[in-house]
Amino acid sequence: MALTCIAVDDEPLALGLVCVFIEKTPFLELKGRYSSAVEALQGLHQNPVDLIFLDIQMPDLTGIELARVLERAKEGNGPRIIFTTAYDHFALEGYKVDALDYLLKPFNYEEFLRAANKAKNYFDLVKRGTAAPVLEAARPVESEDYLFLKVEYQLVRVAFNDILYIEGLKDYVKVHLLSHSKPLLSLTSLKALEEKLPARLFMRVHRSFIVALDKIETVSRNTIQIGAAQIPVSDQYKDAFNQFMSRWT
Repeated sequence: MALTCIAVDDEPLALGLVCVFIEKTPFLELKGRYSSAVEALQGLHQNPVDLIFLDIQMPDLTGIELARVLERAKEGNGPRIIFTTAYDHFALEGYKVDALDYLLKPFNYEEFLRAANKAKNYFDLVKRGTAAPVLEAARPVESEDYLFLKVEYQLVRVAFNDILYIEGLKDYVKVHLLSHSKPLLSLTSLKALEEKLPARLFMRVHRSFIVALDKIETVSRNTIQIGAAQIPVSDQYKDAFNQFMSRWT
């Protein structure tokens, strides 16, 4: 069964290209094309769809603003969004509104198809009733050696021994791994993640950092070195960290 979708972009050439790509993809069905987010919103009230290929920078109502309106209204049953934009600094905003993917212009059909397949996989999971929920878990029992992180629309299994350190930012965390050069981005708080990690392996050393104790390479007065990262130890957590270090000195 094809996924119904619309394309929204105020640039005629970009809108035309996305529509061509949609019509070229067997499992997508184009139901409309709009040159503004306001027009798209009006159209969606009359003809709901599964998926929106949505530009961000548009007059009157931006793609991010439209996504927020739809998020408030959908109650779990609205369309999913793949953003299309020429500006990479919008990636985090797209993540906050739970977009399925983010296509950076100019993109080719191979890149478009990769994003479309991600959407298809998501809807296949929904149909089977196995789409990833937000994980709510207590601190793991000692026998477990991993946790699950919600990354984009899926749960990703992360082994404890693969974690170097975790960096908390405003609305999300970056989990830095031994096996990946880029951190995993998860929309959760550092406190919530701290509660899922075993205290024997991890310690919070700063309001913005949790470290894997066995990955510490050097320790100076107020700094921990893990790989190329220098992580501060704040006064709030210094006593607990010093107590840990006293076992080895």
